[in-house]
Amino acid sequence: MKKTSIFTSLIVLAILFTIVLFGSNRVFAHCDGMDGPVVTAAKLALETGDVNLVLIWVSKKDEAEIRSAFQKTLAVRKLNAEAKELADMYFFETLVRIHRAGEGEPYTGIKPAGRDLGPAVPAADKAIADSKLDPLYKILTDKIHEGLHEKFKEVMKKKDFKKNDVDAGREFVEAYVPFVHYVEALYDTAAKGGGHGHSQEAEKGSEHKH
Repeated sequence: MKKTSIFTSLIVLAILFTIVLFGSNRVFAHCDGMDGPVVTAAKLALETGDVNLVLIWVSKKDEAEIRSAFQKTLAVRKLNAEAKELADMYFFETLVRIHRAGEGEPYTGIKPAGRDLGPAVPAADKAIADSKLDPLYKILTDKIHEGLHEKFKEVMKKKDFKKNDVDAGREFVEAYVPFVHYVEALYDTAAKGGGHGHSQEAEKGSEHKH
C-alpha cells in the first residue's frame, strides 16, 4: 500500500474516531463547565448586554425563556456585588440547563473550571480558534493508530492456537472481541451519518448549534 493511501486511511479513521469521541459524556460536560463555551458566552452577554451571544446555544422554542432570564439577571445584578454574583449564577444555570435539555441530556450542575478534558476537546477548540486542523488530525490519527495496533497485536499473538486447546482459544476470543467491537463501533457510527454528534437533534437537522 502506498504511503499516501495509508495516510488517507488514517484520516478516515480519525474522522470516525472523532464522531465516537465527541459523542461521549466528556464532551457533554465540556458545555456545562464554568470555563466552557456556554458559560463563557453567557459572561460576555451579561457584560455587553447582548443576549444574542447566548441565543445560539438554545433552540428557537427556548428563546423566550432565555430572554426573560437575561432581563431579570441584568436588573438584579445592578443592586450590589452579592446580588450580581447570585444573578449571574442563576443565568448560567438556566442557560446550561436549557442547553442540556436541547441535547436530550440531564442537567447536573455547573462544573468547576480547569477540569481535565483530555487532549482532544481542547485541541478541537484550538483548531477552530486558530483555523488550523492539522494539529487535531495528528492527535486523532495517533490515537487511532495506537488503538488499532494494540488490539490487533493482541489478536495476532493469540490467533494460532491449537484447535483442542480450549483455554488458548478463549484467550484468542478475549482479544478478538475488543478488536472487532472497536472497528465495528467506528464503522457503524459513520454509517449512521455521524448523527449523534453533540446533540440527539443533530439527526433531525436541529436549529440548535454547537
